[in-house]
Amino acid sequence: MKLVAMVLGLAFAALAVAYFIVPAGSLPSVLPGFEPGSARIHIKHGVISAALAVISFGIAWFGARSSA
Repeated sequence: MKLVAMVLGLAFAALAVAYFIVPAGSLPSVLPGFEPGSARIHIKHGVISAALAVISFGIAWFGARSSA
């Protein structure tokens, strides 16, 4: 459980960085928020991805504490 939560946390953190840095037109087309030709940055998507990363890391941390 904690390994899965850590992997999800890392994935959401990487996704948050991508949303904050890469314009919507340059995002991969499979990601929500892809808009061809758009130079807009998706701040809300990045904030939600960062929040999910924090929650996933929290689950991993609490899972590591309780199994000791």
